[in-house]
Order: sequence, then structure tokens, then C-alpha cells
Amino acid sequence: MTDEMDGASNMDVESEMELVSETDVVLTQCINGVDLSEFGEVYHGKVRDSCSTEDGRYILVVSDRISAFDHVLREQIPFKGQVLNQLAAFFFERTSDIVPNHVLDVPDPNVTIARKCAIFPVEFVVRGYLVGHAWREYRLGKRMLCGNVMPDNMKENERFTEPLLTPTTKAAEGHDEDISRDEILQRAIIDPSIFRRLEEYALELFTRGTRMAAGCGLILVDTKYEFGMAENGELVLVDEVHTPDSSRYFYSDTYHDLLAAGKPQRQLSKEFVREWLMDHGFRGLEGQIMPTLPDDFRLEVSRRYIELFEALTARKFEPAGHENPEQRVLAAIRAAL
Repeated sequence: MTDEMDGASNMDVESEMELVSETDVVLTQCINGVDLSEFGEVYHGKVRDSCSTEDGRYILVVSDRISAFDHVLREQIPFKGQVLNQLAAFFFERTSDIVPNHVLDVPDPNVTIARKCAIFPVEFVVRGYLVGHAWREYRLGKRMLCGNVMPDNMKENERFTEPLLTPTTKAAEGHDEDISRDEILQRAIIDPSIFRRLEEYALELFTRGTRMAAGCGLILVDTKYEFGMAENGELVLVDEVHTPDSSRYFYSDTYHDLLAAGKPQRQLSKEFVREWLMDHGFRGLEGQIMPTLPDDFRLEVSRRYIELFEALTARKFEPAGHENPEQRVLAAIRAAL
């Protein structure tokens, strides 16, 4: 999903990360990918490697890869995959009373074993604030976004009266595209009765996420949800939920002062990685050269992911660690299956 997050990182985590980074252990033990071919048909996404098993299960390995502007960067971010997988598991568990999810087991910090589902080709993006893509459209003079009217005279980062559902189509390649509720129904992309249920789920999940974030001194700004249908016909939440890759968070204590001053918000998300890339001349456009992420920046990104994990879960992050993390992951999957 916008401006660089400032804010102090957790000092204990920061000290630990600086200590291990001196030996290059962290940077050399990132998970770039895991060969899952022994378990079944494999699919490689931008961040996740997945595999369908013959018995109807779905293996998801969350790597340390990071993507921006629909490009996977060459360098990995230490512990990013672990943060994403464990944070998703945390929120899947705490939203299961709203909508069932696909999780069957989390046998390793980077692994989720899930129910196999038919995924709906729409991402349910919920926006609580005028930021990111919505702000860029607004700044161009547009006042309609996916069928929603955005009021005049709003400022960047200002809160909408009510959260907006702004769906996007899931593109196999390239950018996802905005689509309205009416277009989804007119094109019969999703059955109307199912869409209404998924719409309700998305808004209720956002309400729950907002409340949980507020209890941690954070604001859930916007996020996206993906849904599927299990083989028994049940509608389920899939992929990830309320992670820094799918969501944007502001710090609540400085929100109003920064908004009044017209200054960028302090935030926790991967948007600051996009900001860094733009500052170095890369927006994913044809002919642009992807810059190399310096080691100190990779460690800073890692610290920020860890900071969000600890803020949202009230748990100290415990790095999985292993001299060969790919072997660790494969051993955990074999034991679980």
C-alpha cells in the first residue's frame, strides 16, 4: 500500500540485531526460496513459495524476499518472512470468530499449512484514511474511487467519515486495477450474494483490526483482504491479514499534530521502502535500473518489521535462527505432513 515512518525502534531488538549483524549471520541466512517440489505442484509468488499436496493441503513458505512496484528486489530482508507468517497467524486466530480462515497448522516460523481454496480474483481493499493510492487519485482532481465519493477539501492522511471499500482485480502480472462493486457484479466476477458476505467480512475485519491497533497506540490506516472458497463450500479468509505487507499503520500519539501541521505521518509499513526506491530513481518503470539495497538499510527494514510485530502482539520477537534455514523449513514440513 505512504510516507517514511520515523519513530524509535525497540532498543532490545535493535541491540540484538546490531550484534548479530557484525558477523553477517543475519544477512547471509535469509530465506530466498525453498524447493517444495517433493511435496507436489509448486508456485512461486513475489514473497511466498507454495505447494498443493495430493491430500488437499496447501503449503505456504513465507520467504525473506521483498517486492515493490511489482518487482522483487534482489536483496532479502532478515526475518521478514518470519514476522509476516507469525503476525498473520496471530491475526488469523484473533479474527476467526468473524470469518473462518485457511490455517491448519504453523509448523515453522516461516511456514503455514492451509486448506486448499479456490481464490476469488478480487482483493478487498479497505481504506480508513486519504493516503497512498487514494491520495494520488484525489490530488489529480478525482473524487470517485471504486464507486465511492471522496468529499472535497480533504487533506492528505485525513480520516474518512466511514471506511471505504475499494476493490482491485488480482492481476497475474503487472498492476492490480481498481474496480467498483457494481462492475464486479455486472461482470459476474463474484456471485452477488457471496460478494455481499465478503464485503461484510472485510468491513468487520477492518473494524476489529482498528480496535486492536488502537490498543497498541497505532492506527490501522488501510489494508487488503483476500478470500477463497474451501472444498466444502465455506468462505474463508486466506493469504495474510493485518501484516505490514498488506496494511499501513500510523502512530496515534502524533497523528493529529502532524496532520494539522501538514507533515508526513510516522508510520509502520513497507511504504518507506518504496520511498527509498523512489529517492534512488526507481518506480518500476521500463528502463529504470533497480538499485541495490545497502546492508544497513536491509537491517533497518528488518528492525521496523520486528517493531510492528512486537507492538501489535505485545510479544518479544524471537528470531528462528538456523545455520541452514531452508533445511529447517523442509524438516518442519516433512514432520507436519
